[in-house]
Amino acid sequence: MHQIIIIGSGPAGFTAAIYAARADLKPLLFASQIQVGGELMNTTEVENFPGFPEGIQGPDLMQKMQEQAERFGTEVVYDDITEVDFSGDIKKVTASDGTVHEAQAVIYATGSAYRKLNVPGEERLFGHGISSCATCDGFFFREKTIAVVGGGDSAMEEATFLTRFADKVYVIHRREELRASKIMQQRAFDNEKIEFVWNSAVAEVHGESGVTGVTLESTVDGSTSELEIEGLFVAIGNDPRTHLVHDKLELTAEGTIAVDGRSSRTSVAGVFAAGDVIDSSYRQAVTAAASGTVAALDAEHYIASLGG
Repeated sequence: MHQIIIIGSGPAGFTAAIYAARADLKPLLFASQIQVGGELMNTTEVENFPGFPEGIQGPDLMQKMQEQAERFGTEVVYDDITEVDFSGDIKKVTASDGTVHEAQAVIYATGSAYRKLNVPGEERLFGHGISSCATCDGFFFREKTIAVVGGGDSAMEEATFLTRFADKVYVIHRREELRASKIMQQRAFDNEKIEFVWNSAVAEVHGESGVTGVTLESTVDGSTSELEIEGLFVAIGNDPRTHLVHDKLELTAEGTIAVDGRSSRTSVAGVFAAGDVIDSSYRQAVTAAASGTVAALDAEHYIASLGG
């Protein structure tokens, strides 16, 4: 049996692992089979994480966090957790191979998932012209005309990054003003390759083996129009990954895991949550890392209270 199991490998998970390992709790951390590092693996320049005045690539930052966690003794398992049982004093988590792992405490830091458009053609063409990761797939759209859906920081970052490859980048937004920070807006406005399509929503994606265009619906009068593109990037926000704990832990109205005040304590003793899975407002790497610190300290105090 382990003292502590951490589920998730983003800034919250790895920061929790660093603190727990330094407290000699010998954490076992479950990272995804597919992608370790959370949402920052899909980010280019990270300019607002303290300690990197020149900025750092998202994947590089996550690699450093993992190395730091492993340096202090964290065991990283590249597997997914498919089931959790928090009903007893000993917490149990089941990996994809069926193995059950037990621990005195669990830190749940699974982050968030990309939100979908839920329109005809999206599922069929995802991975065949539709993407949610510019840094992963931007290269494949060299000299093409593409579009980004969204109006927040992530959408502006995606659009700006994609101009390195594409000849033309449309930004489709359902309102007439952006939610993005001023600096991110200005970068997009100043880029001659970016054109904004205001008050519009994607109603359908067209194409057989690849994207050939989209039908746009006006959010003002409901009229429709066609836009010819060769790629579509969806950047309309994220949803917390709480599917494993819907009937195990108390959730908030926003769908995040409910915690006690500024702590990481969930509705079940011995289970702690951190990062985007409890944060519906900020969702920043630095706030996730701070949240991971809180979770590790809370878990350490809980384990100490068990008397052994």
